[in-house]
Amino acid sequence: MEIREISFSKNALAVLERRYLRKDQEGHIIETPTELFVRVANCIAEADRAYGADDTAVEQTAQSFFDLMASFEFIPNSPTLMNAGRESGQLSACFVLPVDDSMEEIFETNKHAALIHKSGGGTGFSFSRLRPRNSIVASTSGVASGPVSFMKVYDASTYAVRQGGTRRGANMGILRVDHPDILEFISCKENTSEITNFNISVAITDNFMQALKNNGSYSLIDPRTGTPYSINKKEMKLSANEVFDKIVKQAWGTGEPGIIFIDRMNQKNPTSPSETIEATNPCGEQPLPPYDSCNLGSINLGRFVPDQLPDNYTIESADNLIDWTRLAQTVHTAVHFLDNVIDQNSYPIEEIDNQSKRNRRIGLGVMGWADMLVKLRFAYDSEQAMALAEKVMSFVHSEACKQSSELAKIRGRFPNWEGSVYAQQNISMRNATVTTVAPTGTISIIASCSSGIEPYFAIAFTRNVLDGTKLTEMNPFFEKLLSGEEYYTPELVQEITSCQSLSSISVIPDHIKLLFKTASDISPEDHVRMQAQFQKHCDSSVSKTINLPETATVDDVRTAFILSYELGCKGVTIYRNNSRPNQVLSTDEKAERRAVAMQERPEILSGFTEKVRTGYGNLYVTVNIKDNLPFEVFAHIGKSGYTTMADTEAICRLISLSLRSGLSVDDVIKQLRGIGGSSQTFSNGARIHSIPDAIAQILYRHFGSKQSESKPTIDGLEVCPECHGAMILSSGCFSCPSCGYSTC
Repeated sequence: MEIREISFSKNALAVLERRYLRKDQEGHIIETPTELFVRVANCIAEADRAYGADDTAVEQTAQSFFDLMASFEFIPNSPTLMNAGRESGQLSACFVLPVDDSMEEIFETNKHAALIHKSGGGTGFSFSRLRPRNSIVASTSGVASGPVSFMKVYDASTYAVRQGGTRRGANMGILRVDHPDILEFISCKENTSEITNFNISVAITDNFMQALKNNGSYSLIDPRTGTPYSINKKEMKLSANEVFDKIVKQAWGTGEPGIIFIDRMNQKNPTSPSETIEATNPCGEQPLPPYDSCNLGSINLGRFVPDQLPDNYTIESADNLIDWTRLAQTVHTAVHFLDNVIDQNSYPIEEIDNQSKRNRRIGLGVMGWADMLVKLRFAYDSEQAMALAEKVMSFVHSEACKQSSELAKIRGRFPNWEGSVYAQQNISMRNATVTTVAPTGTISIIASCSSGIEPYFAIAFTRNVLDGTKLTEMNPFFEKLLSGEEYYTPELVQEITSCQSLSSISVIPDHIKLLFKTASDISPEDHVRMQAQFQKHCDSSVSKTINLPETATVDDVRTAFILSYELGCKGVTIYRNNSRPNQVLSTDEKAERRAVAMQERPEILSGFTEKVRTGYGNLYVTVNIKDNLPFEVFAHIGKSGYTTMADTEAICRLISLSLRSGLSVDDVIKQLRGIGGSSQTFSNGARIHSIPDAIAQILYRHFGSKQSESKPTIDGLEVCPECHGAMILSSGCFSCPSCGYSTC
C-alpha cells in the first residue's frame, strides 16, 4: 500500500489521541493517526477474499479505502475506526433490541444491551410491549411496575457498564403514544439528572395525528391484547391535543422527548411487510427491526467543491462546480467499504449476527453540508440551498443503489430480499438499505468539517468533548473570507467568540451575516424544511436537531413538530439553547450571561447549626442566612480522617460560592441530593447516602421547594416506587406495608 502522511487539525489530533488510537497496557499511544487509517483499510479490505479476490485485488481495495479516508472524503463510524483490526472487532454503531413482556425477557435484553455497550455500540428499545403500571401479573398475583421503571433499570446498567469502557453508553427509549403509561413516559426526564443514559422519543401514529387535526380523542391500547385499554370496563381515551401539548412543553423545557412517526417508518421500511419497525438507534436516524444493526459512514460534501471560486462564478452556475463524477466514485467505494464491514464485524450476540447478515443494512450519509453551502455562497435557509439539498441527496442515494445492485450481481442479494419491496419491484440489491443521514460529532472533527446536515452552531465556539476536554474552534471559511479586511481585528474576533450569532455585530457586512447564519438564526420552519429535503431520498431516517434560540416559544416547538409530519419527515428532535445544563456546544456568551456578580458578605450573619449522623461520624452543618435565604454553608465532621474533612470543606466552599453567585438553593439541592457513598446510614428516620446528601437534606428541610425534591414524599415519608404508598423505616430498611416492597 502506498501510504502518505495525513495532515490532521489540532482538534482532530486531540480526539484521535483520546479515543481512537491504539494504546498499550500502560495507556501509551502506540499508533499514529495515519496508521489507524491503514489498520482500518487493511481490515475492511480483507472481506473481498470471501468473494474470490486474490492478494493483489485485496491490496488494491485496501489502497482505495485508505485513500478515501486519508482525503477526508469519507469517514466510517466511530466503532469501525476504533475496533477494525483489533481484538474487539465490533464495528457497528447502532442496534435495536426487543423488550418483551416477561421478567426473563426483560433482563435477557438488559444482558444483551450490556454486551453491546461493552463493545462500544448503542442500543434502541421500544418499551411498548410492556404492560402498563399496576396491571395484574397473573403468575405472582402482583402488579406490574410499568415501562418507565424498567427504563431506569436499563439506565443504571448502562451507567455501570460504561465505567470501564472507552465511550459513554447510549440508549433510545421509545413508547407508543397509545400506550397507557404515555403520560408518565413523556415527563420521565423532566428532572434532567435522571435516566441520563437515555434519549427518549414518543412513537406517534397516523391515528393520533388525525385525532390531533380533528381536535379529538384517541384510544389507548392494551399492549397485551392489541385492543382498547379499559379500567373497570371503561375504555380509556386521551385528548390528542392535551397529550401533544404535554410533549411540546416538555420538549421546550428540556429538549425531550423527541417524536418519531412510527407508521411512516414502517410504510417506508424496505423489508416491509416481512419485518416491523418498533424502535430506532440512540440518535433516531436508524429505524431497525429487533436484533438488527447498521454500519454507518459519511461523505464529506465540502470536499467536492473547490476552495477558490472562479471570477465569473454565479449562484446559477453552482452545479458546474460540484465534482459529480468524483462524488459518484466516492459513493461507490463507500458502499463497497460498508458492505465489507458487515462481513468483518464481530457481532456481540448471535441473534444480531444472523439478523444483520439477513438484511445487510448499510447507512451511507453526508457531513460537511454547511461547508459546501458556504463555499458555493448559498445561505443555509435559501431556496437555492433547499433545492441543492434534494439534488445532492438524490444523487448520493441513486449512486449508492447502483453500487449495491452491482455488488448483488457478484456477491448475491441480501438473504431477506424475498421479503422486501425490492422483490416486488424485481430489483436486485445487496443491501436492504443504503442511505442514512447520521450525526457525525467526532468524525466531523476528524475530517475538519461541519457536522451532518446541520448549519453552523456558532462561528467560533468552545466544544466540550470527552468528559470535560474543551476545544476552541474558529470557522476556517469565515476566517479566510474576512482575514484581509481592515475591520477583522483582534477585538472583532473576541466579540465573535463571545456570541452565537453574527446578527448583532454591526461592523460585519450583511451579505456575510446572511452567508454565515448560525443554528439560532434559522427559523424552526427552515430547519424542518432542510431535514425534509434530505429525507425525500433517504432509505432510513435523518438525524438533525432543530436548534432554537433561548427565546423560542412553545408555539415554535409545536410548529416544528407539526411541519415535520406534514413535510414527510420520519421524526424530529428539538433543542432550545440553554434549556438544560452541560450542552455539548457552547459559546462564551452563555458563560458571561450566567456569571452573576457575587454578593458581598455582610459583617454579621445569623443562622443555625444542625447535627446529623452520617456513615463517617456526626456531621455538624452551619447555614448562615441573608434575606431569608441560605447565603453560606460550613460543616465539620467529627472523628473522621483528614481527607474526609478536606472533602467536606471543599463541598461547603462550592455550595457557598454557588449561593453567593445567585444560584437557587433548589438547584444546589438537586445536584447533591441522593449522591451515594460507601458508608450509608439512617438519621432521624431518613437514609443518609453521603456527606453531600446529608447537607442537601438539611437545606431541603429548611429552604427547599417541590422543585428540589429528588424523591417523592407523602407528608415527609418516602413513597413506594411500586404502589406509590407511604413507606416506613423498619428493621433498618424502608418497606411498604401496602405491597411489601423493601429497599433491602
